[in-house]
Amino acid sequence: MLGSYNIHTDLALEDKERYESDDVEISGVSVEEFYDEKHEIRVTEVKIITENGAKAMRKPIGTYITMEMANLVQAEEEYNKEIARKLAKYVGDILQMEKEEYTALVVGLGNRNVTPDALGPHTVDCLNVTRHIVKEYGKYAMGEEPCQMVSAIAPGVMAQTGMETYEIIKGIVETVSPDVVFVIDALAARNTKRLNRTIQIADTGIHPGSGVGNHRNEISKETLGIPVVAIGVPTVVSADVIVRDTMENLISVLEDDDKYEVIQDLIAPHLYGMFVTPKDIDESIDRIGATIADGLNLLFTQSV
Repeated sequence: MLGSYNIHTDLALEDKERYESDDVEISGVSVEEFYDEKHEIRVTEVKIITENGAKAMRKPIGTYITMEMANLVQAEEEYNKEIARKLAKYVGDILQMEKEEYTALVVGLGNRNVTPDALGPHTVDCLNVTRHIVKEYGKYAMGEEPCQMVSAIAPGVMAQTGMETYEIIKGIVETVSPDVVFVIDALAARNTKRLNRTIQIADTGIHPGSGVGNHRNEISKETLGIPVVAIGVPTVVSADVIVRDTMENLISVLEDDDKYEVIQDLIAPHLYGMFVTPKDIDESIDRIGATIADGLNLLFTQSV
């Protein structure tokens, strides 16, 4: 059904849902779901185990943990603290760092001047970086033990720097020698209900710009030689998705086999390159970036 549209989504959960809607099981993919009724947080863990599963899901082999929140942007402070605690826990689970003390590089991907794409830079702005303090005064200056050395950068985009993001990160990794890289990025979703309400954590790294058809070199363990944990939030959805969903409601009386052909023919071609974001995106980026930074700060101090 939806698979015939070739709709892009950065969320592994939504790729899995494409097959579930057609009652198709995917070999090499496992799914577990958890629901925190008190805080209304649904957690779905999608594991792509085989190459067959990776091909079907259009995602690399690895683990993808998706947190869906009923209210992430307008929530009370205590609720956001709970989200940060859960984020720290799941990032720790997916990282599985054996060393008690390690060095981390946090990379905020995206264009600071384009609000829907500014999640990474804003998260870095809210992060507690410690590498310079530990290098200058020793780990006991932080007053915590164990103490992680954390450095961060918002490298911008190729149009601003003239360099691939991968090239910048690769150079920093070779100089700083971190044990792990965390990349924060804005994603594209298939479902408008998931915009600014969903956080995906993955151990597969990231492909900058893939959500809007702007493919760049991947940032992953394979390319950097160290673990890469990606944390992303969908902030945009393709305009043609909104049109399709609306048309489905309007022509729901048609037979399934005819319905989707009609929708495909009626969508204006220019809509395939247009992306839409909620009108309160400024506030959303501020709140979500701060929440992700709080979660990472908790992880680095092991205050989970």
